[in-house]
Amino acid sequence: MMKFRFRRQGADPQREKLKQELFAFHKTVEHGFPNQPSALAFDPELRIMAIGTRSGAVKIYGAPGVEFTGLHRDAATVTQMHFLPGQGRVLTLLDDDSLHLWEIVHHDGCAHLEEAIHFQAPSRPGFDGASGLPSLAHITVVLLVAAGDMAALGTEGGSIFFLDVPTLTLLEGQTLGPDEVLRSVPDDYRCGKALGPVESLQGHLRDPTKILIGYSRGLLVIWNQAARCAERIFLGNQLESVCWERSGHTVVSSHSDGSYAIWAADTGDSPTAQPTVATTPYGPFPCKAINKVLWRSCASGEHFVIFSGGMPRASYGDRHCVSVLQAETLVTLDFTSRVIDFFTVHSTRPEDEFDEPQALAVLLEEELVVLDLQTPGWPAVPAPYLAPLHSSAITCSAHVANVPAKLWARIVSAGEQQSPQPASGASSWPITGGRNLAQEPSQRGLLLTGHEDGTVRFWDASGVALRPLYKLCTAGLFQTDCEHADSLAQAAEDDWPPFRKVGCFDPYSDDPRLGVQKVALCKYTAQMVVAGTAGQVLVLELSDTPAEQTVGVASLDLLQDREGFTWKGHERLSPRLGPLPWPAGFQPRALVQCLPPAAVTAVTLHAEWGLVAFGTSHGFGLFDYLRRSPVLARCTLHPSDSLAMEGPLSRVKSLKKSLRQSFRRIRKSRASGKKRTVAGSKLQEANAQLAEQAGPQDVEVTPVQRRIEPRSADDSLSGVVRCLYFADTFLRDAAHHGPTMWAGTNSGSVFAYALEVPAAVAGGEKRPERAVEAVLGKEVQLMHRAPVVAIAVLDGRGRPLPEPYEASRDLAQAPDMQGGHAVLIASEEQFKVFTLPKVSAKTKFKLTAHEGCRVRKVALATFASVACEDYTETCLACLTNLGDVHVFSVPGLRPQVHYACIRKEDISGIASCVFTRHGQGFYLISPSEFERFSLSARNITEPLCSLDVRWPRGATHISHRSRESPKLSQANGTPGIILAPQSCDGSPDPICKEADTPEPPEAMLSPMSIDSATSADTTLDTTGDMTVEDVKDFLGSSEESEKNLRNLSEEEARACTILIK
Repeated sequence: MMKFRFRRQGADPQREKLKQELFAFHKTVEHGFPNQPSALAFDPELRIMAIGTRSGAVKIYGAPGVEFTGLHRDAATVTQMHFLPGQGRVLTLLDDDSLHLWEIVHHDGCAHLEEAIHFQAPSRPGFDGASGLPSLAHITVVLLVAAGDMAALGTEGGSIFFLDVPTLTLLEGQTLGPDEVLRSVPDDYRCGKALGPVESLQGHLRDPTKILIGYSRGLLVIWNQAARCAERIFLGNQLESVCWERSGHTVVSSHSDGSYAIWAADTGDSPTAQPTVATTPYGPFPCKAINKVLWRSCASGEHFVIFSGGMPRASYGDRHCVSVLQAETLVTLDFTSRVIDFFTVHSTRPEDEFDEPQALAVLLEEELVVLDLQTPGWPAVPAPYLAPLHSSAITCSAHVANVPAKLWARIVSAGEQQSPQPASGASSWPITGGRNLAQEPSQRGLLLTGHEDGTVRFWDASGVALRPLYKLCTAGLFQTDCEHADSLAQAAEDDWPPFRKVGCFDPYSDDPRLGVQKVALCKYTAQMVVAGTAGQVLVLELSDTPAEQTVGVASLDLLQDREGFTWKGHERLSPRLGPLPWPAGFQPRALVQCLPPAAVTAVTLHAEWGLVAFGTSHGFGLFDYLRRSPVLARCTLHPSDSLAMEGPLSRVKSLKKSLRQSFRRIRKSRASGKKRTVAGSKLQEANAQLAEQAGPQDVEVTPVQRRIEPRSADDSLSGVVRCLYFADTFLRDAAHHGPTMWAGTNSGSVFAYALEVPAAVAGGEKRPERAVEAVLGKEVQLMHRAPVVAIAVLDGRGRPLPEPYEASRDLAQAPDMQGGHAVLIASEEQFKVFTLPKVSAKTKFKLTAHEGCRVRKVALATFASVACEDYTETCLACLTNLGDVHVFSVPGLRPQVHYACIRKEDISGIASCVFTRHGQGFYLISPSEFERFSLSARNITEPLCSLDVRWPRGATHISHRSRESPKLSQANGTPGIILAPQSCDGSPDPICKEADTPEPPEAMLSPMSIDSATSADTTLDTTGDMTVEDVKDFLGSSEESEKNLRNLSEEEARACTILIK
């Protein structure tokens, strides 16, 4: 049923233009490590690297800030990737036997990755006209020959087809079948009736007419394509891979029994030969297969042999290893995830006699590791990007904008001391292709991620490359049970094989109670708070020098001796006693233990007052960390909150109780709907009469308000504290302002406390030793008991209050303390502004009633105009459970824009979203990747880069073919506003408007934003007939009616340009 109202005024064209200058939605860049990588390639001329994934994504990386992303039309696994050297083109093979040619093209001075053309392998027999030849059914290996103009395709049937790369068409008459090869092989070298699948193809660096063919059953053939004959033949065991040394004199093969063999390819007149060296490095017991082997020559004569696998099957068959052998030096690189592929950075110029490898890059399933082969000891090279965000599972995240230069330098210095660089200058990142055209960021941004193992990682989020800066570890403060077991494991480790732990991916947590749930950082005093799963709240301060000190421990009972509650969850963590050594960086100053030791759900820090507030599912507390004394403890439990006593790690939750409550809600909804049918029918008749009287241009259709069922006060977990907030405002009376603390709970309760904070002595930074006092000033109960997501106080001009120290140090405009203040309370269902100190309703917007969704994340952001540098607006940005982002004006709460950002099925992505102060945001698209998006038309962080490519003579780019295979969505499979493939004239391709993309797997995360905690996703709205009460509630005053009418007219004017999900 729809409601009709007379249109009083249309959309304001001036305001619509201003919106376009302020707001614009872009998904800009993906930070982190690609999820589920499956293929790797490297262009030694352009110094760029490509990674393919199981979802069909193609990601190309060069120097920091140089990134290109593409996505195949079909969500198939990328099995192989091959660069056309120096051309900026890459050929990809998918597991559906399709080949795709991608090219980096330039538009308006910036480079973009586009799919040029694709080829689907035919499966019918006799494709090339020769009868009896197997079909090109399954491609096993691809080799680029003749400078990339032609590709050889090895198949499962043993045949080799040749493809013209610029057009991706098969070359007829050049197919090499297994029968033709067998005719050149002596009878005693024929391994059975068939040669088996083509396992490897290698080209000669100086003679493109020669191809080294390796068949899976062990036969190796050096084939002369011009003479159509076999020049050399080798026979070994079951083949896994082959490497042809650059001079062509040496061939190295690896086999399924864990051995590798070295063959001389230019000795003797006989076409057959025996290996000069055949060895099983980790024998004599049965070993696993050596999946890939590389031979790299050195002028010193001490050549490199690098291979993956080959470990003793019984003892270390579950290890993921890459072995590096040079002369007598053998190092077994031990990784924590599966090896996908690896390559060396070495000289590929034909005039050079030796390879002289500089670096080894190993792509693993969960990280990328680069080793410097020119420095003794082969140390790891720190990655400026592609760092594994999920080295331990991410549990929370926060963003800090406009970081002062001094604090930034101190954090960078602390990070450098954690991983000191070698003195040698050769240890530099080897992937340096392209040029970053983006300007230097005007301000520095920090992204903080809390992890399951108790660490907090600091990332440079100022630009495209998410660079690791510093890692804070909190586990050293507590006693864990795993230390003894680790020492025993290390003592039992043998000297052979010579394992060396490499990489930082470690998915196993020592103790789940160490998990970080909330972080807060004061950028002006370098103080921060880290709160964990077992109720631990740690206050830390940045120090430039190592120190040894004792951490003071205080406990705070949030139950306040309330009877009838017994904690059934995990135990508290036991802190270490006595002085403890702490490296340079953030060092703990105080530890507060909440009792019961439930997970901390909200935390906030006010460094100017020396106070930290924290909340759990039982209540909230206030702690004075300067005097190390508790100030306040308030229990928020309802008498029926039994589930709050079970803890997140307990599995005794009653399924029967949950089902019983669900059926009661359904029954109640149906009964209330039947009772109100009569009233609803009368309202329909009245609306019909209004519709008949009004003309089609004079009426406006507005969405029906959905009926929201009031939540019961005895719902489980109603006492969870969702948000905490400090503000200097008017609470007691309109004449005197002072420090206040606000707390919002899961049951819609808001508690406001007036604080008595002793003022600091003039000229001094420390305040008197007098204790801080807290007095309950106001208590607000929302009508529908919806969880309170965020609280913010607005000054007399309707602007948010500045952060601590911003006003006192003249870093921000001082708040207006003359006009009346207001408090904005955001719940899951509506936003409401109350005047202070009377706490009377001023403005509200019922999001759930209008849009049928619930609020998940909220933040106040400043949007700058692209037309006028000095014009800014502060707005409220919110993310709903449907994945939509809405922007509202403040304090009027008028809808401005809304966009479809995240798929509603991606619960972990919605839960992990965090907004920035300047209209950007981050959310997890996989356990290892953050998607960055922008709501601001001016503040956009996206790759702007160029690449100097070398086109072959007479070649032209063929990106007009991209219409056949457009980029459907972002590489992670999430829908969004994307750059469409370009036609020859540079115009966007019109067919790239819709996309059906696969759903990525859900990540088991519990990430949270700064202002709200994760809660159960109970967002099913009960809708029913419209009642008189609903109409009265919606209409309210005439002023509110005009606001709703104006907002809806603005939505209609924008309906043609905004995607509504």
